[in-house]
Amino acid sequence: MADRVFNFSPGPAMLPYEVLLKAGKDVVNYQETGIGLIEMSHRSKEFIAITDETEANLRALMGIPDNYKVLFLQGGASSQFFMIPMNLLGPGKKGSYLNTGTWSKKAIKEAQLFGEVEVPFSSEETGFKRVPKPGEYKVSADSEYLYYVSNNTIYGTQFPHIPVSEKMLISDMSSDILSRPVDVAKHGLIFAGAQKNLGPAGVTIVIIREDLLTRTPAKTPTMLSYKTHADKGSMFNTPPCFALYVVGEVLKWLKQLGGVRAIEEMNIEKAGLLYNAIDSSDYYRGHADKDSRSLMNVPFTLPSKELEAKFIAEATAIGLNGLKGHRSVGGCRASIYNAFPKEGVQKLVQFMKEFEAKNPA
Repeated sequence: MADRVFNFSPGPAMLPYEVLLKAGKDVVNYQETGIGLIEMSHRSKEFIAITDETEANLRALMGIPDNYKVLFLQGGASSQFFMIPMNLLGPGKKGSYLNTGTWSKKAIKEAQLFGEVEVPFSSEETGFKRVPKPGEYKVSADSEYLYYVSNNTIYGTQFPHIPVSEKMLISDMSSDILSRPVDVAKHGLIFAGAQKNLGPAGVTIVIIREDLLTRTPAKTPTMLSYKTHADKGSMFNTPPCFALYVVGEVLKWLKQLGGVRAIEEMNIEKAGLLYNAIDSSDYYRGHADKDSRSLMNVPFTLPSKELEAKFIAEATAIGLNGLKGHRSVGGCRASIYNAFPKEGVQKLVQFMKEFEAKNPA
């Protein structure tokens, strides 16, 4: 078997190796039942046990209150851009959105199809280099909610704390869910695609306060109503079985590590190593303002595009994969989600020092 590389991809991202090994076995023969996981009925007692345990572990790790439903949906996190306003807005209703990057822009565009949208803060004109500080925006009194993206994968920014608002919060936590503690009770709805910190692509987690389920307009298509899935325990139709199973295995792994507070300490240490390498040299330049920096995604540039191309090629050759930056920012980007090992960051930092010495600007 070829040696595993360090995958800095923004997603799908690295998963715990032990989870991959177990999943590989269970796909062929789940717990010696003679049935492969991906051919097992989602109505079977074995699969119902998987979903029950996965939900219980997610509730425990995030401290999800009893008056919230946990849904396992399909369609990717991007489907939530329209499902949220479709269910919670309507003619004459307003939603407020903090515009801090590509994914909030997409959500704003979709929300405008269903109701009025206000944008009390945007960092677009300055290249999405930061998130707002408390008091830097004001939400209208008649707004239904304040929507924010907790971590911005492309621009490498992250809210250091959840936004301050008297309005109900809605958050896209696709790229930093379970990377640090979050007060779920301050949110009406939290959602996240799985392919960063939770598992493979294919399942989207939605955590929604129960009272919001009655807001859905009567003419909402059945499959796009949160109440449909809440009433049926995410089993209205066949769920994304394999992705859901892997999420469950990742949650078990996280519990064994010590939970969210333990992984937060590891994430702070990993990001600190990389940011220190960037800050200690004029050769590398970070994109995000220091007080808005992400622990998950670290975009940076070199003195020229030619050097960036050489850096990425040479890094790939030694097993540091996926470092090409997004076209919106260019340069390089290291995504270091929960399952990304510290050793990979250490190897990258060492390579950065060696590359700078060998390739002066």
